[in-house]
Amino acid sequence: MPLEMARAITIPDSIGSSFDHGAFDATTRRVFVAHTGRDRVEVIDHERGCHIATLEGFPHAAGVVADAGQVLVTNRGSASLAWLDADTLETRGVFDTAPRPNGVALVAALDLAIVACIGDETHHAELQTIDLRTRERRTIGLPGRPRWCVTDAAGTRVFLAIRDPSMVLVARLPTLDDVHHWPLPVSGAHGIDIDHSGRRLYVACDEGALIEMGAAQGQVLNQWPLAGSPDATFFNSTRGLVHVAIEAPGLVQSIDPSTGFTTRFVTASGAKTTALVPPDRLYVFSASHTGALDLLEEP
Repeated sequence: MPLEMARAITIPDSIGSSFDHGAFDATTRRVFVAHTGRDRVEVIDHERGCHIATLEGFPHAAGVVADAGQVLVTNRGSASLAWLDADTLETRGVFDTAPRPNGVALVAALDLAIVACIGDETHHAELQTIDLRTRERRTIGLPGRPRWCVTDAAGTRVFLAIRDPSMVLVARLPTLDDVHHWPLPVSGAHGIDIDHSGRRLYVACDEGALIEMGAAQGQVLNQWPLAGSPDATFFNSTRGLVHVAIEAPGLVQSIDPSTGFTTRFVTASGAKTTALVPPDRLYVFSASHTGALDLLEEP
């Protein structure tokens, strides 16, 4: 079940730059990516296979998530969260956050944003929920540096990867109570995604392992080695594969959890972030390739 190149898409001013998280919005069929090195958000039309817009004014853009025609962007450089319209590309609102917001999730049906903030020397790490309509906010402190986060299908719980101590923090939404800490057997929880139907979490850890956990109780079910320290992690529910981007040496490692079968697609050093486009495409963002690699997932 390997990945193969479908096409390359040029993103302007990419040489020598850097990208962070990417996301696909099924409503507009657009891919959004944080162009961190240029303080921008880039927009790709998936159907046409081309770059269509550069959005300015996102200081050190980091996390991007999209759903139901909405896009959220965390700006580490300005301690803020931006809420965008995926169709018009206009900014609907900007919300202050704790320092260095990173991971982000969206419950579109509730207009609810979840933001994981790293903090700084004067402010501890925090997890925040923000009602995008009323601006009502809830906050809890975190036991360590937050990475990526996802929610369950109903939007009733958030699962947040914490680097050290390596764990998945679970909290009820939108109140951020009923908190649980699920420890991991390897260090550096980083990328995370969820299999909603199978009720499984997949957590890629810096120590070089992908962990499969039960999403109900947090029991560790399986573990597979990775070729390096991972970053963006996506589970494709259509094909049942987990795709993990590895910055160095530069590849995407794809694992079938049902068999443990693994394949690798070589990208380039620094290509640490991806965006899944169901049912069978994976975008890899690479400054060395001056944009995005659109990969096809073979059946």
